[in-house]
Amino acid sequence: MMKSTTLITVRKELLLIEIFRKMENEKFGLKLNIQKTKIMASGPITSCQIDGETVPDFIFGGSKITADGDCSHEIKRRLLLGRKVMTNLDNIFKSRDITLPTKIRIVKAMVFPVVMYGCESWTVQK
Repeated sequence: MMKSTTLITVRKELLLIEIFRKMENEKFGLKLNIQKTKIMASGPITSCQIDGETVPDFIFGGSKITADGDCSHEIKRRLLLGRKVMTNLDNIFKSRDITLPTKIRIVKAMVFPVVMYGCESWTVQK
């Protein structure tokens, strides 16, 4: 079974170099399936002369990456998931038997990871 690979580059020339590097791996039994290749061009690269389906977005590391770099919908989705976790922990937070430091540790251990999952791919814009 072949594992999927994501190539991210800032220039078309670098993308071609990466594809040629993948083709070199065929010598060792690793093959690039051009028919299954999907391309998303963004920024200064608007098109590519490589066979494959052009897509407007794709999932990378659990986050949706779009050609225009907008990740606001992904951030909102993550915040809603974090709010849902907080709602599920409502009984714990209302309990007077649990100390405030313990409640803070619970938030750091259970809510923050849900909200921040995939944040490495979020873009920063004005």
